[in-house]
Amino acid sequence: MNRTRSFPTRTTRPRTMSVALALVGVLLAPAANAETVTVGIGTQNTTTNTVTGGIVIEKLGLMDKYLAELKKTPKYKGIDFKFDWQNFTSGPPVTNGMVANKLQIGMMGDYPLLVNGATFQAGTETKSELIALIAYNKDGAGNGMVVHKDSPYYELADLKGKKVSVPFGSAAHGMLLKAMEDRGWKEDFWDLASQSPEVGTTNLQERKLDGHADFVPFAELLPYRGFARKIFDGVETKVPTFHGIVVRKDFADKYPEFVVAYLKALLDANDWVRKNPAMAATKIEEWTKIEKEVAYMFLGPSGVHTLDPSIKPKWIETVKYDHGVLSRMGRVKAFDADAWGNETYIRQAFKEKGLDYDKQKASYAGYEISGTDPLCKKPIKNPREGGEVWVEGGAITAYSSASCTLGGVKKALSEGKKIGVAFVFDKTTGIKLFADKAFYALNAKDPKKIEIVPFLLKKNAEAWAAKSGGRLATYTEVLAVAKVGG
Repeated sequence: MNRTRSFPTRTTRPRTMSVALALVGVLLAPAANAETVTVGIGTQNTTTNTVTGGIVIEKLGLMDKYLAELKKTPKYKGIDFKFDWQNFTSGPPVTNGMVANKLQIGMMGDYPLLVNGATFQAGTETKSELIALIAYNKDGAGNGMVVHKDSPYYELADLKGKKVSVPFGSAAHGMLLKAMEDRGWKEDFWDLASQSPEVGTTNLQERKLDGHADFVPFAELLPYRGFARKIFDGVETKVPTFHGIVVRKDFADKYPEFVVAYLKALLDANDWVRKNPAMAATKIEEWTKIEKEVAYMFLGPSGVHTLDPSIKPKWIETVKYDHGVLSRMGRVKAFDADAWGNETYIRQAFKEKGLDYDKQKASYAGYEISGTDPLCKKPIKNPREGGEVWVEGGAITAYSSASCTLGGVKKALSEGKKIGVAFVFDKTTGIKLFADKAFYALNAKDPKKIEIVPFLLKKNAEAWAAKSGGRLATYTEVLAVAKVGG
């Protein structure tokens, strides 16, 4: 693949007066005159909420039919597009590749996105444009701070003066800066170092760190793998978090139809995930090595993130807010977010797919768990009060409440089944939790009406328990009292 020259010029064939050579030239002309355009696309395969913009499109070949359609048009008839998929573990290196014109399209989180836009606006060669989102959480969930599972620390304030790391320039770094600003903390509040997800993970596991903050999916992945505990989630900042797609403007201006085709493939990738999220999560694990249970937690029904490519006004306002946070700390150049966002391409992609862009742009609805609770025999009316149980090697079953979910776990175990994962929802924020990692408020004074309420944070479970006359309980304790029936 050509990484040093993204837009090769057409090759031409010298003229000849030889009749024989001329005949051969006529026969070979289509191939000789073909133009090869190598498109560098910067992906983040292990960042779960970007997968539909990158590895899903790549592995399923979702661009193939759209490129075939383009080649039927006069403009693209002689053009062969070649893909240079380049995988990164964070957003800043993607921006570096785009500035060097080794990448024409890139995907990254909110703070890296605005730095990308500001970097290009400060230059003279070309600009970058935000052309679509991939996934979002409108309240900020996804980024988070974790500590070792045996750590004595349970909230951010406990980490004062401690060794903490985060990938600098990432969405998680932005989350930390916002949390610090909200609390009036100075930069020396903790001993903060820049570490990639891989380095931070290793150091936390070896207890060389007191805390590690990271972006999707690491604040869930590390607890799932059994050696970490989440003590802070970005949802507490109340500032939306998202990943989006940027393109070099010179490339988009030259090949706008290609950009639209890419975004149609993104829409197809989103549909593929939603159609069978368990199967999709399994394939994503195969491609990225991020466990399917974690992928499902983010992209499945009632997941932490919502797949939606529309550029909502709220996202541009969020970028402006984020820019203010970075500007006050002297970390970013001037930036015109309004000039940067360009929904022309995603709007056209919706139109060509027969979809209503304005309706999607106005909506924050995702797809939720639904159906009838098979254990408690009642419809699932409030998905974020329910839960799911994924039996290892089997199906995923949805339940109407945390109590019924735990009863479902208990029933499956009594039948000799192994639980792959169970999910419940945090009472305070509504975000999806691993049932065995949650803290619970338990009120079992009335055996006929046991109250089990899950929380992400220990302090919230304690507060609820005190208010309701119950007590703080572990997963094992609530599982023991859960009823295997309505």
